[in-house]
Amino acid sequence: MAGSDVRIAVADGEKFFRDAICETLGSAGFACVIAEDGTRALELAADDSVGVVVLDLRLPEAGGLGVLRELRRSRPELRVLVLSASTDQETVLEALRLGACDYLAKPLHDEELLLAVSRAAEDHQLAAASHRIQLQLSRLASLCDDLSRRAAATDGEDRNAFLRQAAALGAAELLGAEKTSLMLPDDAGDELHVVAAVTPGIAVDEMDPVPAGQGVAGVVYERAEGLLRESQQAEHPVPSAQVEGRYPSDSFVVAPVKSGGRSLGVLCATEPVRAAGFGLEDLALLELFAGRLGPLLMANEDAKEEPVAEVHPEQEVRARAEDEDPELDSELMRQICEALVNDVEPDRVIGAVLRPIERELEAAPVSIHLLDAEREWLHCEGQLDGGSRVDRAKLPTSRGLTGTVLQTGRLVATPAPEVDPRYDAEVDTPEDGQPGPLLCVPLSLRGRAIGLCRVFLPAGAPASARTAEALAAALSAAVRNVLLYRSLVESIEEVAEARRQARP
Repeated sequence: MAGSDVRIAVADGEKFFRDAICETLGSAGFACVIAEDGTRALELAADDSVGVVVLDLRLPEAGGLGVLRELRRSRPELRVLVLSASTDQETVLEALRLGACDYLAKPLHDEELLLAVSRAAEDHQLAAASHRIQLQLSRLASLCDDLSRRAAATDGEDRNAFLRQAAALGAAELLGAEKTSLMLPDDAGDELHVVAAVTPGIAVDEMDPVPAGQGVAGVVYERAEGLLRESQQAEHPVPSAQVEGRYPSDSFVVAPVKSGGRSLGVLCATEPVRAAGFGLEDLALLELFAGRLGPLLMANEDAKEEPVAEVHPEQEVRARAEDEDPELDSELMRQICEALVNDVEPDRVIGAVLRPIERELEAAPVSIHLLDAEREWLHCEGQLDGGSRVDRAKLPTSRGLTGTVLQTGRLVATPAPEVDPRYDAEVDTPEDGQPGPLLCVPLSLRGRAIGLCRVFLPAGAPASARTAEALAAALSAAVRNVLLYRSLVESIEEVAEARRQARP
């Protein structure tokens, strides 16, 4: 049984039990600190590296229940495992009511102790990760609102300079990265150049350009897909990339800056402040931030007509300017981020992130479908129908516009899906079979489509590719969090089952 980065505080008034518990946990790789009384236990638990407290309910001085009350007040994310004698049943019940995660009866069984502490440590890590993501999402919503507001208040070169520097500074703050950069292509589109950066000791004009399609940044730009390297042990996301000197740290994340399906540049973050390195949630956050930045940068290029997602290779569709509403997109993103902050339970999260889409776009139904393990069917994970229309429970992966989105990873935003040659009435409509304006956006994990969101708009409503793009980034982040949560819960349940089997 492997240990954990979480430290364990062992608080017991008897030296025999303190030593025995630490020896058992230490042999499994857990780092332990010892408290012989309540005062010392509270001192140790104030250290954020301590995630689990093994607490004897008969602890001297403050007493076990008194320590537990204070721990629940000062560090609610801490997991407290209480120890009791067989005569302490009422005290044990009170401890559980106060928030203890579990209890063990003395004398202790080594395997039972290990299983209980392992479960508590994993539960703490899940709670800590959820709390960190909540803070990051709140900050993301605030950054995006500030970006839009300040960009609207400036124009010309001042606006251009503000957006570029805000991109680098915002990415550094959002991800906790020591180095970030925004890279945009030259006029020919052959090379990416750093136009703004947070790089202590290095001037922007001293940074080398990267050929499009080469290196990490060049590949992200060309593919319009984000890349993540979590640690030195992780497989490099671009094995053939020339990254020497540009990404010296073990972990980095790079996201495309896009607008209307077109790649405009890349945002890069490296050298994470957090020892654990970047994770999937950081890639999702950077993609969300880059997704909001893209339309703002594109709006600065007045001479260019803004492209929108293709509906068919031979038929490029462009949205009218009056159909685009940046404020609506920003509000949708804010509400989806807020939904992610307020809950982690998968079924509730999916409903919560779909609700603002249903409400703000007056859409029905709005649904999320995910691939099954065999990648043969898309199954509905959740939907809102406004009490009027219901989406299909199961969709094929290779038919219609829906299948095209899944297979290509490119969104569809069309006011009339039925005119497209790839349209399939049995797939690209809700259960009532009636076509209408459609947004169909891919949901991705590690650059691979794992599902999609379908938004059926009211008749005559504009189908904005910019809105679809914002939804693709925000909902991909939501689905990644859901899958991460499910994976961790499954691990916890496996530990719990092993524990039950180990009981006499």
